[in-house]
Amino acid sequence: MDKRQRLLLKEIVENYIKKAKPVGSKSLCDKLKCSSATIRNEMAILENLGYLEKNHISSGRIPSEAGYRYYVENLMEPKKLTGEDVLKLQTIFHNNTLEVSDAITECMKIIADITNYTSVVLGKSSKDNELKQVSIIPLNDNKIVALVCTDKGIVENKQFTLSPNVYIDEVVKTSEIINKMLVGTPIDEVSARLEFDIKPIIAKHVTQYEAVYNIFYNAFNDFAKSSSNVFFSGKANILKQPEYNDANEIKNILTKFEDEELVKNIEAKDNGINVYIGQESEFDKNVTIVKTKYNINGEEGTIAIVGPKRMEYDRVIGLLDYISKNIGGNNNE
Repeated sequence: MDKRQRLLLKEIVENYIKKAKPVGSKSLCDKLKCSSATIRNEMAILENLGYLEKNHISSGRIPSEAGYRYYVENLMEPKKLTGEDVLKLQTIFHNNTLEVSDAITECMKIIADITNYTSVVLGKSSKDNELKQVSIIPLNDNKIVALVCTDKGIVENKQFTLSPNVYIDEVVKTSEIINKMLVGTPIDEVSARLEFDIKPIIAKHVTQYEAVYNIFYNAFNDFAKSSSNVFFSGKANILKQPEYNDANEIKNILTKFEDEELVKNIEAKDNGINVYIGQESEFDKNVTIVKTKYNINGEEGTIAIVGPKRMEYDRVIGLLDYISKNIGGNNNE
């Protein structure tokens, strides 16, 4: 691809991103300082190379997936954040009262808002967390809180009201047995070990052992469900894009957002910021997913932006790059 063809492709991609309309040759004459016939000829060459596609209802061209890929890898420069965007994100970064997971989700809410795309946070699932400790905290009115901590620093709590014939000291005694026997067990395996290893032991020492067993079973079961840590912000944003003015397309993308196993495919497997366009996304052929991993004080996961293939790549990549460098006080700029 020569210099003029590269410039032409860049102009077509950025024009289409901005206006969502096929780009005709006449609109590019002044920018490229050449005739409409010359531009049409170059467009035909780029189409033959697979970088452009012809729209069915127009003589204009739109980028193909290969065209977007070439643009991202060779023509695009990440856009610097505006002062307003920096201020919004720095407010989150400097809020020391927020846990890491909360700071990340708050950042991604902001990203969804300023891009009008859908943001996703995928924390590590329960299978990636091992039990570090379970604690029982007595409250008033025969209530307790069961506190579950993992080796990855995730903490969950669940409140229970004890039946009149269940004693707090027996619940505490059971927690001590669990800590002695199950520390280091993957969270999603704890429930099974409670059944086969812990229940027979407490049956010999705890009067209302079924009720006590259920307290811990429910606490760990709820933890395993919640610690999949899938968080969406701006699900409806993608529906604002002109690509989703068809009822079937709307139903299709919303169904996929609700498919937990499909959403888990969004998890980043490679380092750095990675762009998956259309078929590459393994999520939906009509979307682009830009994603990156985070690892802050041992807490790992993925942050991602889901938008149309006609995405503002330069802005989204700039935003994710800024977050990955600054979240958790890790400022590498």
